[in-house]
Amino acid sequence: MSEEEKKELQPAAGGDQPSVSKESNAEDTSEEVDKDELKPKSGEDADAGQDKPESADPDEEIDESNAEDAEDSENERRHHIPFLDYHSLSMENLVGELQRLLRTEKVQAIRRHVEQIKSEFDLKFQDFIETKKEEFVERGGAESDFHYNSVNKRQFNELYSEYRNKRNQYYRDLEHRLKENLANRLAIIEDLKGLVNMEEDMTTTYNTFKELQQKWRNAGPVPRTQYNDVWRTYQHHVEIFYDFLHLNRELRDLDFKHNLEEKLKLIKRAEALANEEDLNKAFRELQTLHKLWKEEIGPVSKDHREEIWKRFSDATKVVHQRRQEHFQELEAQYETNLANKQQIISDIEKIASSVADNHRGIQKQIKDIEKLRDAFFKAGKVPHKVNEQTWTAFKNAVRSFNRTKNAFYKNLKKDQQENLDKKRELLERALSLKDSEDWESTTPEMKQIQQQWKQIGHVPRKYSDKIWKQFKEACNHYFNRLHAQKDSANAGERENLKEKLSLMDQLKEFKLSGKKEKDLKVIQEFVTKWKEIGHIPHSKRHVNSKFYKILDALFKKMGISRQEAEIIKYGNKIQQLSKEDDARAILQERQFVKRKIEENKNEIRQLENNLEFFSDTSEENPMVKKVIKDLEKQKEALGNWKAKLKKLNILRNSLIREEAAAAEKQEEENGEE
Repeated sequence: MSEEEKKELQPAAGGDQPSVSKESNAEDTSEEVDKDELKPKSGEDADAGQDKPESADPDEEIDESNAEDAEDSENERRHHIPFLDYHSLSMENLVGELQRLLRTEKVQAIRRHVEQIKSEFDLKFQDFIETKKEEFVERGGAESDFHYNSVNKRQFNELYSEYRNKRNQYYRDLEHRLKENLANRLAIIEDLKGLVNMEEDMTTTYNTFKELQQKWRNAGPVPRTQYNDVWRTYQHHVEIFYDFLHLNRELRDLDFKHNLEEKLKLIKRAEALANEEDLNKAFRELQTLHKLWKEEIGPVSKDHREEIWKRFSDATKVVHQRRQEHFQELEAQYETNLANKQQIISDIEKIASSVADNHRGIQKQIKDIEKLRDAFFKAGKVPHKVNEQTWTAFKNAVRSFNRTKNAFYKNLKKDQQENLDKKRELLERALSLKDSEDWESTTPEMKQIQQQWKQIGHVPRKYSDKIWKQFKEACNHYFNRLHAQKDSANAGERENLKEKLSLMDQLKEFKLSGKKEKDLKVIQEFVTKWKEIGHIPHSKRHVNSKFYKILDALFKKMGISRQEAEIIKYGNKIQQLSKEDDARAILQERQFVKRKIEENKNEIRQLENNLEFFSDTSEENPMVKKVIKDLEKQKEALGNWKAKLKKLNILRNSLIREEAAAAEKQEEENGEE
């Protein structure tokens, strides 16, 4: 071969020996890597769910991805690790997912997963800590004194630090191996370049070439930044060598034929990918085919090079075009998600602009906001360029509502503190009177104190039970003494007690006949007699409870529900009021029942509100279980009181009609006179 021919076959200046950076892997071991790592790399966008890759050349895109995989075969695992919808996960779940990845996957395969998790965690934690700071300041704290110890943040920092340490150690070890491999490959290229100048016989030179090819295959990975240049240089000199082999066409043509057959197989596999439904799978397969084309199979004759490369490149473009269309569909979906999220933000802003001015209304709005928050996180991804802007708008809308809501409860707490001071004054007065023996003047004052207590609103929850218990004990102490004094002066009540005890013994002995109507009639007679007996000593009031417990046991045996039993027992009182024909007594009873209904409703609302404060609302939680049980009891009691009110309303309406009829009759008689 002439010197001129050799010169024509040499690569362009700088192409035969790629430059080697002294810090070939600095981007992966330095602290400054974090910001760059957040950017998606070509070849992974479909897996990562990121925006459309910028590369318009599908071959170049695949080369870049293969270069990254070439550093370490374990790095290919990143294509198979699913990307979750990290945006919809809570901080706790993000910590859990980071821990799972660290424990189950190679550190070099989870870089993009970890950085997406970190990005979402940082956004959520920033929102969380700003909310806590606002609450701290609203409670009167100075912003400079604010400090919050977050368990989630501490756990995340520990896991992320562990990840960085493992990653940096991995890249330090890898860098040394990659540099050695690069030096070996460059040496092989130099040996390959020297083959065309060897003066050995062609068979010996060809065998040396084959040995160099085998060394090349076993030389190991090189830094990704040098990968493509090294391979292009190697392939260039392989082609030069094959052209040099024209002196021994038999050896050269044999290799060309084998390489052509292998590359045609790769082309068929690449063309078949046009029908592969799984685009990620198709792209990964295409990467593998390009790697085999470049790394495993040598060149073909010049007559076929352009033709087969065009077929292979065309097949690559088909898959690439499908991916581009897929990314466009994703973008369209992201735009739809964005519109949905913007509507959700608008709905939150609407609520935030008209926050209720009462506890019940605000609690309802809190539930509405929570539903909207859930809908926001489930709405899916939005275009990457507006992700942070959308998140900020959402965060500000929720925070606007929370500020107004917190201001309301801050004022409410102030009112409750004033109520607490008022109740403490009444408690002190009740304590000073509880041992008084001036019955005539103290009794109305104690009743007035009780009435004033009822008119005072709520007090802070942490004091509510304690102060009520103290007040109740003071009042009970006084009225128990009052009743005891009356009991001693009222022998008739003791006689009534004897009669009731005797009647209760008879009820205990009563046996059900099995005929419901008959047995019910007898039981109602017992109830009527019991009511007719009259008052008993105050200290013996528990006898009434025992009597009604026996009744309840009988009703249960008869298959009568608790509510029906309550109405049957109450029916006797209705009959008694009807016989007395006392409109004032009926009115007082109605007021009493209506007050009980309101008390039940308040208790139900309070219990329902209590449920909302539990982070674990499963019925396995003992506290939740107790609240639910109390709630069911209150609802059952509410039903009973409503049924009683209905009976009283019927009785009242009946009396009104009778009075109207009597008045009309009286007018007629007066007219006749």
